[in-house]
Amino acid sequence: MAAKKTAAEKTAAKKTAAKKTAAKKTAPALTGRKPPALGKKAPDFSLESTEGHPILLSDYRGKWVVLYFYPKDNTPGCTLEAKAFRDAAKRLAKLGAVVLGVSKDSVRSHERFRDKYELGFPLLSDPEQKVLEAYGAWGEKRNYGRVYQGIIRSTFLIDPQGRLVRAWPNVRVAGHVDEVLDALEEEASR
Repeated sequence: MAAKKTAAEKTAAKKTAAKKTAAKKTAPALTGRKPPALGKKAPDFSLESTEGHPILLSDYRGKWVVLYFYPKDNTPGCTLEAKAFRDAAKRLAKLGAVVLGVSKDSVRSHERFRDKYELGFPLLSDPEQKVLEAYGAWGEKRNYGRVYQGIIRSTFLIDPQGRLVRAWPNVRVAGHVDEVLDALEEEASR
């Protein structure tokens, strides 16, 4: 009887090992292209926006820019994040900063999102994900065991000279805007 138990144990161990190997193959880490290096010039871009004209990053030279990438208009996490940036507008303006939100959604979707939540900053549409890729905000994601390509929620702080000074990859929404404000205050006081 002991020999049968040992054989059963071996079979169970093999099945467990096979499951672990399969899990490693089907559940890779969240990956995207690496974001630009801090201290370097932020990649410039021109994207259609809710302002009725294309937005160029270079148009904001002389101001601090909070550039944030989010997955989708009108989803719970994205709505919380957008409303938090909206609610911080006075503090951001006092520090000479503007907010730009970017996702793959259409300008029309952005306009509805902006109007519904009274967002006072431009939302930019990047349907070909070129800017998302340039900032490392497009890559492999996992959700409930499903692996797919999508937007990696990320935020970048760009100084008035157009250099990246802070980056927050894989953002968790709760408390994030406060982190950005603290970093902005610290950087602006240098």
